[in-house]
Amino acid sequence: MQPTVEERLRSLGLELPSVAKPRGNFRPCVISASMLYLSGKGTPLREEGGTVPKVRAEVSVEQGRVYAQEVGLYLLALIKEALGSFERVQRVVKVFGMVNADPNFTSHTEVINGCSDLLVAVLGERGEHARSAIGVGSLPKGFAVEIEAIVEFSEHSDA
Repeated sequence: MQPTVEERLRSLGLELPSVAKPRGNFRPCVISASMLYLSGKGTPLREEGGTVPKVRAEVSVEQGRVYAQEVGLYLLALIKEALGSFERVQRVVKVFGMVNADPNFTSHTEVINGCSDLLVAVLGERGEHARSAIGVGSLPKGFAVEIEAIVEFSEHSDA
């Protein structure tokens, strides 16, 4: 018997965060047909007026990777809240990762791997996805990383 997503998370020493209410006029996710569209989520939260954490300048690639994993955990929490069960997930279709990076930075994929690796580790083949990873000059709230995703799901849980 395959371990559940929750069991895989526990074995990795991870737990899903609480889902927060959006700080704007948008939804954290939208369901259309059998697709779940997850709004972009960024990290880390920074103090007002604090340093904007640019990857390669103030933030290492490894720390950016940890931030991407944190976003991946949050996206998983949104999936569970929206669908009620991870068993309904057919596949993560697409991940789009943005890295607030120094202009000469080129290791965006290594940063976003934090999210991608987590999705595959806990969802198995269902977590394998198409992906884009880009560098940007800034992100909302001064985030170092922001990621959005698209998930295909079934109407009913197989459990």
